[in-house]
Amino acid sequence: MAKATYKSAGVDLDLYNEAMKRLPRLLGRTQTPRVIRLDQGFAGLFALDFASPLFARRYRDPVLVACTDGVGTKLKVASMMGVHHTVGIDLVAMSVNDALCCGAEPLFFLDYVALPKDDPPLLEQIVRGITDGCLECDCALLGGETAILPDLYAPGDYDLAGFCVGVVERRDVIDGKAIVPGDTVLGLASSGLHSNGYSLARRVVFEMAGLKVGDYVDQLGATVGETLLRPTRIYVRPVRRVLAHYTVKSVVHGIAHITGGGLLENLERILPEGREIVLDRGSWPVPPVFSWIQRLGDIDRNEMERVFNMGIGMVLVVSSFYAESIRHQLAQGGLESWPIGRVHEGPRGVVWSA
Repeated sequence: MAKATYKSAGVDLDLYNEAMKRLPRLLGRTQTPRVIRLDQGFAGLFALDFASPLFARRYRDPVLVACTDGVGTKLKVASMMGVHHTVGIDLVAMSVNDALCCGAEPLFFLDYVALPKDDPPLLEQIVRGITDGCLECDCALLGGETAILPDLYAPGDYDLAGFCVGVVERRDVIDGKAIVPGDTVLGLASSGLHSNGYSLARRVVFEMAGLKVGDYVDQLGATVGETLLRPTRIYVRPVRRVLAHYTVKSVVHGIAHITGGGLLENLERILPEGREIVLDRGSWPVPPVFSWIQRLGDIDRNEMERVFNMGIGMVLVVSSFYAESIRHQLAQGGLESWPIGRVHEGPRGVVWSA
């Protein structure tokens, strides 16, 4: 009988080492002057402030903000397509967009990649996408973990988790408490499905409609796979530009990342007692991907609005006086937005207008 080895159990340490050698170059793309080198260390080091006086933040009362999330079953579409870098962008987006809701600047990101077997080219694709996302929001990929788990994942499957740490001055924390009647609700355009609702979307598209990832859909001007793999939009740069523009007045009173639960549930999370948001249907153009999925699955409108973002990936609740100025600033950053509702005095909640 042959002797048991780690390799015979499904983990090839030589192949694992080859995969690890591909990653430092990718991590190096994202490293800022605040990253402290610790070659071969067991953790990543990050200086909260810059050593150089020219770039010093000079925090007075900094608060750290931490977020974690995954990509979900959108990974199944990536495997069907054989395209694995865009889900790395999704992974970063889901966490940094959450951190942004507190007004935070994302500082660094950590990833966790779980694979059924060692696959250096696949791992390199995934991490390249993660670094693409980190570069888009000026966030350092500080490190991560690659786990080879042959008994937990079937061949072709893998899973991703991400962790973001950011910082915000305590006086600048956005927690929704400043939301008052008369505030305007601005909806920021999503890039599509983002990373939510894929269990339903995949069932409708692949099982009920019998479509393949390579099928071209005239209504969408793209293939099924291209549509479903479109990365989650990262809102950090345009929104932080808006926040930096108003250093004295409190103008942005609340921020909500529209993920699972849709507009109603995610907006309600940031509302204080005695505040009600009334949203106006038809106040923004709903991208065709949503009506396409709704038609294929004969999905009720309420179900669509609860599962998907319906074209609004983030919401800013702002002082009405500054709403148009903020929209202009967002547009300069390439981000379309619309006034989609208003804050009223009333029972805490979010409703559609009659």
